Amino acid sequence: MKIEYGFARRNINPNVPISLAGYFNLRMWDHVLDDLEVRTAVFKKGPDYAAILHFDILCVPLYLCDAILAKVQEKGLLHFSRKNVTISATHTHTAPEVRIGQGHNPDYVPFLAEQAAAALAEAVQNLQEGELFEGLTSDARFLFNRRYWMKSGRVMTNPGKFNPDIVRPEGEIDPEIPLLAVKSGGKIKLLLSSIVNHADTVGGTGVSADWPGFYRRILEKELGDGSMVIPFTGAEGNINHFDVSSSEKQNSYGEAERLGSGYAETVLTALNTLRPVDGGTMKVVFGEAITMPREISGEEIEDAKATIAKYPDADINAGTLNSEDLAKGAPAVLKYFATALLEKAAHKEKMRLYLTGIAFGSSFMIASLPSEPFTEIGLAVRKGIFGGRICMITALANGTGTYTNHSGYIPNSWNFGRGGYEDTPRSNPYSMKTADILLQKWRELAEEI
Repeated sequence: MKIEYGFARRNINPNVPISLAGYFNLRMWDHVLDDLEVRTAVFKKGPDYAAILHFDILCVPLYLCDAILAKVQEKGLLHFSRKNVTISATHTHTAPEVRIGQGHNPDYVPFLAEQAAAALAEAVQNLQEGELFEGLTSDARFLFNRRYWMKSGRVMTNPGKFNPDIVRPEGEIDPEIPLLAVKSGGKIKLLLSSIVNHADTVGGTGVSADWPGFYRRILEKELGDGSMVIPFTGAEGNINHFDVSSSEKQNSYGEAERLGSGYAETVLTALNTLRPVDGGTMKVVFGEAITMPREISGEEIEDAKATIAKYPDADINAGTLNSEDLAKGAPAVLKYFATALLEKAAHKEKMRLYLTGIAFGSSFMIASLPSEPFTEIGLAVRKGIFGGRICMITALANGTGTYTNHSGYIPNSWNFGRGGYEDTPRSNPYSMKTADILLQKWRELAEEI
């Protein structure tokens, strides 16, 4: 399939004091391990445009999407709006905090918006003719469902290596990696992929794009100068790289390199099997899914108040705290989650979740999902709704429902009440019906295509 395309990138390393995002405590950045980017790609077929803006950050809150789109309009890029621009993130846990709250610096946001809009303008200026190719590969070496049924009959997130109470994983994984390449002059110039895994291997206070950064840099080196790789994150809400049956330490910069190198090796091999995208049309779709805030009972509110009273001296900033500390019952984390529940209970407003999609020909689809959906939701879109195509998911896209301050997990309706970290009100600000609402909206958009 022939198409016009252009791409560009900008550096988004922090230039102000700001915390890194992704854990439960303040982590002010103090050095750069590797560079963060915003990458842009533009596709044009006849009069129709579609754009992708992809960031090496944790998430893209709705207010940040709005700031970016306003800057795009300010630069006179009038072909682009919320309806044909997909804005998403890799979910690296070693990038600046863009959610409004502790550790956030508002001076970083205008910089992000300016860099994104400038890269989009350059991508438009670089429009040229190319040909689309598609493929599908798989790599199950590095991903695990991180929610486990325990002997207690409850589910626990990240229960720890060799925990004798583990019975089995709660859900499945999705090891498939959809690929979309644009070739000019017989060479791949732009490569898009979607990998279902958390970008949380590094930790600490150093800025890093985590394993997607290694993956991208290795592939770009192999593809040659003037190439760009966009590493979408798939539906990874209940997936990470921790192997509970292995004694290997899996929190390090070397671990990021191991995953990035491994995924790059798999994709490089698959590039020899790419085939042309069928058909000659590009269809862009847009929809709004409306959901309500998380349902919180009076009993949950009273339990949260009791937890806060029980741990008056617990300090949330006493060292690095994450979901493993929650599994251990660390007082600071319990207090933090209780406080977050009370904050969420005050939210009563409807939330809008924006869905964008690009259908290339009759054989390939890019579909966005907001926040961090569980992998079964991504599979329902990829294999159920768009089962006749290769479908690539970009999660953490187009805002996160709450306007300012959360990426938010989206579990399946059946995950609630079982235990674990992702279905708590702190981690899931949406109604328990949200997964079903999103899937219904995608079924409606599929009818348009």
